[in-house]
Amino acid sequence: MAQKRTSRTSTSLTAVHNGLSITAHRSAGSVLLALNLAERPTDDFAGFAIKRTDPKGKSSFLLNRLNFKNAITATTAPEDREYTPSDKAPFQKFRWVDFPPDLPPDAPEGRYTYEATAMHFKKSGGLQAGESVSLAFSPAPEELAKFDFGFTRGFLSSQAYATRFKNAPIRPAGDKDIDFSTAEFEKRYEWLGFKARRMLFDFLAEAAADPTLMVDLFAYDLDEPDFIRELQKLGPRLRAYLDDATLHTKSSAVEPEAKSRLTASAGAANVKSGHFGRYAHNKVLILKKNGKPVKVLTGSTNFSVRGLYVQANNVLVFDDANVADLYEQAFEQAFSNAGNNASKFRQSPIAAGYFDIARPGVPKFGVAFSPHSDEAASLNRVFDAIGGAQSSVMFAIMDLSGGGKVLETIRNLDATSLFYYGVTEDSGGLSLFKPGSNKGRALPFSYLQSKTPPPFKAEVAGGSGQVVHHKFVVTDFNGVSPTVFTGSSNFAGGGEKDNGDNLLAISDRGIATAYAVEAVRLLDHYHFRASMKSATKVNPLTLDDGTGTKRWWADYYAAGAIKQRDRLLFSKV
Repeated sequence: MAQKRTSRTSTSLTAVHNGLSITAHRSAGSVLLALNLAERPTDDFAGFAIKRTDPKGKSSFLLNRLNFKNAITATTAPEDREYTPSDKAPFQKFRWVDFPPDLPPDAPEGRYTYEATAMHFKKSGGLQAGESVSLAFSPAPEELAKFDFGFTRGFLSSQAYATRFKNAPIRPAGDKDIDFSTAEFEKRYEWLGFKARRMLFDFLAEAAADPTLMVDLFAYDLDEPDFIRELQKLGPRLRAYLDDATLHTKSSAVEPEAKSRLTASAGAANVKSGHFGRYAHNKVLILKKNGKPVKVLTGSTNFSVRGLYVQANNVLVFDDANVADLYEQAFEQAFSNAGNNASKFRQSPIAAGYFDIARPGVPKFGVAFSPHSDEAASLNRVFDAIGGAQSSVMFAIMDLSGGGKVLETIRNLDATSLFYYGVTEDSGGLSLFKPGSNKGRALPFSYLQSKTPPPFKAEVAGGSGQVVHHKFVVTDFNGVSPTVFTGSSNFAGGGEKDNGDNLLAISDRGIATAYAVEAVRLLDHYHFRASMKSATKVNPLTLDDGTGTKRWWADYYAAGAIKQRDRLLFSKV
């Protein structure tokens, strides 16, 4: 019997036994489980069963949305869909994203155990277990005492929300308002906002609890009632710089009312607005103690109902005075020159390019503040990282149709030399790969809006606007130089010259891996929904029962195929 071996990095864990491996990649509250068989499977290979054991010793098999008996088509109603334990309906793919229930952010290593088993068809019918391998793993971050990050769930339009909350609304009916009680919506908000929401309100709670603390706010969309109420509690301890572009000042916008309330609580001198050349697009909170910046929250998440509870977004917090001071310099530059102040900001030292940080407790990273005189000041680093990627480029970007060389490069990535995987709401020429091809995967959300299969018609969309609102690119997440680029920037050349934004370049394997898992999570969710649309009674979605001429796993072992590279990439640490 071959010896079982376990290897570990700061972000991933792999266990191997007799050629079967399971690799776990951590993210914020989720785990990507990558499975691999070193040798090409035998024809009777049915797939993988995965059993999860919680901290109290309770075990259960992860559930599969497909099985051998109940075929799913575009007309299958949600109530007719059956979730089957994976020992009875093995996963016929080489990776799976799991959300361990009730996992606290600071869970110790080894909190959950995952056991993967290779399942085989018996000649007499049914299934039998083959080799198994297990590992203990927790998504808890390590060694970054002064940094944290989190994601919204981004699954308002999902069978999970429909099942859990019966498609209940996320705000009262009628015109948008900021004056409603959120008590009715609290459980929905907690689930949809996920870790990002907790981080945001924890930040504000810290400020409210200490009268020596002040908050400086950059806000674009601003309509989350509880967020606004928490800001009002700060009184004159708040300063705010709000976007005043047309979409936030027109008659149907609620941002003018939010500004009016903050002006009343904080004082007119403490609340200003502007839009640089186009938008004041930052989403930032800066915590100051006795007037000195000590902590900062940033990311892609607008302080709005839609930003937190509809869209897929991210939040980052740096509990470091040096980092907070950089954001404070950007705030002061904007606040002291309120209005259309793009020209003055471009000429200021804070807009010159990246400020690189290497300090204990925070990841190695650089941050650039726009608008810049030249988009190259911030985008060249992204462009160079994509161009130098050795194995993979992963992304979730709100819109790929903008200008500039970064978005152009992503639109034209060559999947014959790289594995690339991403989701966007842009519909410009992106498509799903076909099995066995070298075409990478990038799924436009607009496709789903117009072609969502009938069982999903009942899902709520949360109103008009973006759903995939993330702005991140990850290069070589498990390679030699993993990097994630994120922040409020849309990576468009025009935006970097006209918008108030911040763009971070984080060189940390753990964080890059977490964002790569987030890209996989989103695209796989929407890819399954898109697959439903093309499923017919003749070609339904069902598990391969091993009787056909081609095995489900064949493309995963076909030299050069995208699925082969998928299998090998994620099983590597």
